[in-house]
Amino acid sequence: MSFQPIITGSGLVAWQFLQSTAELQRASFDKTPSLTRDTDYFEQTIGSITTAEELVSDRRLLRVTLGAFGLQDDIDSKFFVRKLLEEGTIASDSLTNKLADERYKSLARSFGFDRADGPLTQSEGFADTIVTKYRAQQFEVAVGEQDNSLRLALSLKRSLPEIGAAELANDTKWFRIMGDQPLRTVFEGALGLPSALGQLDIDQQLEIFKDKASARFGTSDVGELSSEEMLERVVQTYLLQEQVKEINVAGRGQIALTMLQNIPRWDEL
Repeated sequence: MSFQPIITGSGLVAWQFLQSTAELQRASFDKTPSLTRDTDYFEQTIGSITTAEELVSDRRLLRVTLGAFGLQDDIDSKFFVRKLLEEGTIASDSLTNKLADERYKSLARSFGFDRADGPLTQSEGFADTIVTKYRAQQFEVAVGEQDNSLRLALSLKRSLPEIGAAELANDTKWFRIMGDQPLRTVFEGALGLPSALGQLDIDQQLEIFKDKASARFGTSDVGELSSEEMLERVVQTYLLQEQVKEINVAGRGQIALTMLQNIPRWDEL
């Protein structure tokens, strides 16, 4: 891609600059020739796709499909993707429902190849929905090539409101957050939780996430956390925590460098 997002500074400074220029940068990014070619092809072709086999056999369609859900690294795993799409999410014992990563469920649910009345690929507005997701994801990927914490912050801002607005129990919403690696990473960072938390029983993890969210943000209700004001607080807290980590790492590095510099050379002994 010829256009690269412009990032100034790091942490909160970079986030504020990115937010203030996001509309202009996204407009330029969406006009990238390679992105335009892929999205135009998807819009023109996806309506004729009626099976998962047809979809995975077309690499250009598959690139947009997986990219829209942040799963672009699976593009060479055609058998795996086909099985996910074919089995879908309706059957409780489907492969998709056995996976912890919520992105796979969202992918299978969005295409609906397991529906008795046919997939959703021919539904009105389907192509536009997937293309919009793909463009947003690709912009985040481009940002992440320069600053991965900003990529994760953008992912949270895009995804959390959708989860918060869903007609689901609050615990189910948390399970979706915990099963979405980018969202989980942001919340773990914002709440000061170790990545090793994932080794605990899933219900224990849930209680820890909720307790920590209540203590830090005053609520564990995902609907409230996904409001514009609270969402910004979560993002800023996450970015501040990341900056603290960077400072600590830099500090330890400086200490180590100083100690090495103070070791006498052989010719001084």
